[in-house]
Amino acid sequence: MSEDQGHSVGAVAKIAKVTVRTLHHYDEIGLLSPAGRTRAGYRRYVDADLDRLQQILFYRELGFPLEEIAAILDDDSVSPSEHLRRQHRLLTDRIRHLQDLAAAVEHAMEARRMGIQLTPEEKFEIFGEGYQEEWEQEAEQRWGDTAAWAESQRRTGGYTKADWQRIQTEMTELNSRLADAVTAGEPADGTVAMDLAEAHRQHICRNFYDCTFTIHRGLACLYVSDPRWTTTYEDLAPGLAQWLHDAIVANADRREQA
Repeated sequence: MSEDQGHSVGAVAKIAKVTVRTLHHYDEIGLLSPAGRTRAGYRRYVDADLDRLQQILFYRELGFPLEEIAAILDDDSVSPSEHLRRQHRLLTDRIRHLQDLAAAVEHAMEARRMGIQLTPEEKFEIFGEGYQEEWEQEAEQRWGDTAAWAESQRRTGGYTKADWQRIQTEMTELNSRLADAVTAGEPADGTVAMDLAEAHRQHICRNFYDCTFTIHRGLACLYVSDPRWTTTYEDLAPGLAQWLHDAIVANADRREQA
C-alpha cells in the first residue's frame, strides 16, 4: 500500500467520532487491525476497515462487550446480509424498549399529576417517626433516570392511604420474621434465610417495580454501606443488616443457578 492510499488513524477517528486511543486499542486487541501501514509504521485504513469499524460501533452502542463483538464479526458462517438482519432485529428491540420506557415515564408524570399523594402527616403516621421527607428527594436524585424508578412512580402514584398501610404492615411482618431468623441463629445461606430474602424481593416486585436479582444485590450492598439502612436493620436485631445482605446474595446465586 502506498503512502497516499487509505485513511490515517486521525482521519478515521474524526470520521467515526472516536478517539485515536480507541482505534489503537482496537488494533492492539485484534478487533480492528488496519489493512496497511506506511514505511514509517503509521496505520492506514481502507474502506473495508471502516465498514468493520461501523459494525463494531453499532454493537458497542447496544452494550456488547468487545470480546463478543469480535466473535460475532469473525464468524465466517454469518453472511453480511445476516449481519444486517441481526442488526435490524436488535434495533427494533431497542426501539420497542425505549418506547416502553417512554410510556412508563409518561405514566409516572400522569401519576404525579393525578395520583393520590399522602400528606406529610400521613407519611409520618404510616412510616413512623423516623421517616424523613428528604429521603424521597435523595432517592429521585440517585435513581430518577432508571426504568425501575419510573415503574415505581407509575404504580405508587395511584396508591391510597390504605394501600400504603397494607404495604407497611406487610413489611413490618417480614422484618419481624427476618429478626426472628437471625436471632434464632439461622445461617444466612440456609434455606430459611434465602426464602425470606426471596420474600423480601417479591414484596418489592408486587408493590413497586420488577426487582431483578441484580437490583436486589445492589440493595443488599446499600443495607451494609449506608449507615441509615444499617441502623434500621440493626435496631430490629443485632447483625441483621449483614445477615440480610448475605441472605439476598445467597438467594440470588441460588435462583440464577437453578
